[in-house]
Amino acid sequence: MTASDLFLGIDVGTGSARAGLFDEAGRLVATAKRPIRMWREPGEIVEQSSADIWRAICESVREALGAAGGDPARVRGIGFDATCSLVAVGPGARPLAVGPSNDPQRDIVVWMDHRALVQTERINATGHPVLAYVGGRISPEMETPKLLWLKENKPDTFHGAEHFFDLADYLTWRATGSAARSVCTITCKWTYLAHERRWDEDYFRTIGLGEFADEGFRRIGRQVLDIGEPVGAGLTAEAAADLGLKSGTPVGAALIDAHAGGVGTVSGVGRDLALIMGTSACAMAVTAEAAFVEGVWGPYFGAMLPGAWLLEGGQSGYGAALDHLVGSHPGFAAAREAAEREGRGVLDHLEARAVALAGSVEAAARLAATLHVVPDHLGNRSPHADPHATGTVSGLTLAADEDAIVRLFVAALCGLCYGTRDIVEAMRAKGVPLERIVVSGGASRSPLLRRILADATRTTVVLPETAEPVLLGSAMLGVVASGAAPDLAAAATRMCRAGETIEPAGGAVAAFHDAKFEAYRTLQAAERRVREVMGTV
Repeated sequence: MTASDLFLGIDVGTGSARAGLFDEAGRLVATAKRPIRMWREPGEIVEQSSADIWRAICESVREALGAAGGDPARVRGIGFDATCSLVAVGPGARPLAVGPSNDPQRDIVVWMDHRALVQTERINATGHPVLAYVGGRISPEMETPKLLWLKENKPDTFHGAEHFFDLADYLTWRATGSAARSVCTITCKWTYLAHERRWDEDYFRTIGLGEFADEGFRRIGRQVLDIGEPVGAGLTAEAAADLGLKSGTPVGAALIDAHAGGVGTVSGVGRDLALIMGTSACAMAVTAEAAFVEGVWGPYFGAMLPGAWLLEGGQSGYGAALDHLVGSHPGFAAAREAAEREGRGVLDHLEARAVALAGSVEAAARLAATLHVVPDHLGNRSPHADPHATGTVSGLTLAADEDAIVRLFVAALCGLCYGTRDIVEAMRAKGVPLERIVVSGGASRSPLLRRILADATRTTVVLPETAEPVLLGSAMLGVVASGAAPDLAAAATRMCRAGETIEPAGGAVAAFHDAKFEAYRTLQAAERRVREVMGTV
């Protein structure tokens, strides 16, 4: 290794593809970003295009490399992470339509697509033992319900596909030509039993997907690699030409995007909860022994750090719920105009106004004393495992001025933090001794959110030193694949560092949040009861 060596992390989130180049110490050297397209249709259908995503990746990598000096020989290793979306690939690598549009360019069922709710309920009704490793109930965000939907609604695609990939594995296949899967993706989203190194044939036959068992799981993954293990022989000549890199550059077995954030923030097995906040939020804890927590996905063996178990909680709507709540308020247009005059985003403007109105970051939560939000707009992923849950707001008035939208913004932040508290308390009740929440993702840069999170959960909140922990976690895959570090734990020790730490306030502040958390749970219970009542008519 030389001082000029660089490691490339490629992150595909819900709305964009990003590339980041890091040096051996984990310092970000250059980054670039491109938007990616999304299609939405009735029936909770959300789709994307693998060709569009690959284009966005290639443009991002070329721009980042140019900003770093333009020498592809400096790039020693590459890692990919992506959302847990389903990609259908036909013979000859051609894309296959996955929805009613019949457009083959729309070949990805996005993670947040909830078309498979009926199939999800049928799978859960089997009570199969495999479900114990997804918190007791499988989610429509996972892949087997989506595959069952395709079988029943798009049989031409289901039977004609040569491969079904998690998006992260599709990207390593596109880069290397190898169809090997990462233990992270197929364990967390496909029901692979990594602790036994096998698929459960009986599960697939029981739920109506026996074809995969009959084929020996050829189309969903026979070769399974540990995280960061080299994939194939590195970049193919074609992929290298697309990316502007050298053929043969090592590529590490991939991560789900949130899990890359976990790798980039948690330095080993311990007492940390990695909270990765984006369109959704993932809350991940790594334990030495298997822990079963109702409504929390896992335990998954080796799915984030080798040799350790992973628990994965989450909130299906995080940034998406916050944007929706604020954007639907009658004061939004005026707030947006004010933000544009200041040269900053709407949420940054609302945060500054909240702090000014309250007098301090510490006091801002009290602006939401009479306004309460349960942001389950995309269902409740954890710990209630209820995809039918909906968002609830209590305390609305006819006020439409700037103060009113600021108070709603703060109430939404509180609601998001109480959702995290629900997950933390569920894990602690099962003996997971969480002491710190290590935050990453766009929302983690908000001082107000970090303060409310610490106070609402009564837990220390830590901000990583790097501004791009997801990209760093992905780049660490390239470090391992290249041999520059023996494993992820060693790479994390060298490249991950903690930054600001916030301690919970306690006292009257804690009592305030306890009261609001009780209101949060009351509203959650009321929303469930309303669905029960209306379901009888």
